[in-house]
Amino acid sequence: MNEIKCPKCGQVFTVDEAGFSEILSQVRTKEFDKEVTKRLAELEDHLNTTHAQEIKLRVGEAVAGKAEEVGELKMAVEKLRAEKENLEQKYRFEMEKAVSEKDVQIERLNSELKGQKAEKELAVITAVAEVEKERDTQKASYEAELAKQRELVEYYKDFKTRMSTKMVGESLERHCENEFKRIKGYLPAGRVTFGKDNEVKSGSKGDFIYRETDEYGNELISIMFEMKNEMDTTSTKHRNEDFFKELDKDRKLKNCEYAVLVSMLEADSDYYNQGIVDVSGEQYEKMYVVRPQCFLTIISILRNAASNVTEYKRRIAELENQSIDITNFENKLESFKDSFSQNLIHARDRFEDAMNEIDATITHLQAVKEDLRKTLKHFGTANNKLTDLSVKKLTKDNPTMIAMFAEQAGEDE
Repeated sequence: MNEIKCPKCGQVFTVDEAGFSEILSQVRTKEFDKEVTKRLAELEDHLNTTHAQEIKLRVGEAVAGKAEEVGELKMAVEKLRAEKENLEQKYRFEMEKAVSEKDVQIERLNSELKGQKAEKELAVITAVAEVEKERDTQKASYEAELAKQRELVEYYKDFKTRMSTKMVGESLERHCENEFKRIKGYLPAGRVTFGKDNEVKSGSKGDFIYRETDEYGNELISIMFEMKNEMDTTSTKHRNEDFFKELDKDRKLKNCEYAVLVSMLEADSDYYNQGIVDVSGEQYEKMYVVRPQCFLTIISILRNAASNVTEYKRRIAELENQSIDITNFENKLESFKDSFSQNLIHARDRFEDAMNEIDATITHLQAVKEDLRKTLKHFGTANNKLTDLSVKKLTKDNPTMIAMFAEQAGEDE
């Protein structure tokens, strides 16, 4: 039996198992099931929400804890890195300081060792560099001038065809004379001569001689010129090299430094149509073949080269004089050192001899002193003997002397 209390009236009544089951079946209605389902869903949502929040909280706490640990680790790493950088900077500073000190010492030693030698070598290098620079500048200028003059090649190729057979040589010479007159005013006054070679030596002479001296009257440059041209209609065709031997001979006879053949021969030769060709070799020295348009150019090139060589020689002479002065100074210093060393050796020898003499003298004086001491001792003994001497002792056991002294004594009384 089961007792059930009414929630409204409070009356208690008893029901059997069958009745209780019926009541339960009535209570378990669809609404009840719905309510239970709803409550279960709410409970599940609550549990899920609570669980999710708890998980999120714990994850946040874990993340915060890890973040704090990471922060601490980062601080520790930064601290170690800062200490490492400080150590590296300190080590680097010490190393740089040591290296700098060594470099200063090395530089000072090198500077002391090099001295005048370094200055001399620097001066030579500077002079050579300046000469090479000037040479390169002149080369560029020459190439530019050569390119410009090539434009006139065709004109000068036709130059000989416009001249008569009678005036061939004279016209080329007159052309060169007129060209020189154009630049004569730009050359050093009183120091340049250019004229016909009228002096015949050994049956030979050139056409023109160019000479130039420096401000001291020393010859700076000299050039023997020969002009050659021929008409296309002549039966005999000459080559430039046919005149090299005679030109070289004329150069030597007239004591000229350079030989230049101003030629219109071999007009179709690309080799000679370059304008200026250096044909110097073992057989002929300082010889050039030029086309008429390069007549002034070759003078300018050789003048500049001579000026550069003269300046270079002057600088070399100055450096050699400096070197000689340094060498003389070093020789004098070495001579002084040798002489001083010899004097020092002689002085040391004389000093040692003097010391030996002093030692010998001291030894001798010691001996003399000892002899004097012995003599003084003998003098003392003799004095004692003299003091102890008396007539009585002298006449003892000598009757004759006793009688004589007695007789002398009686006379005195």
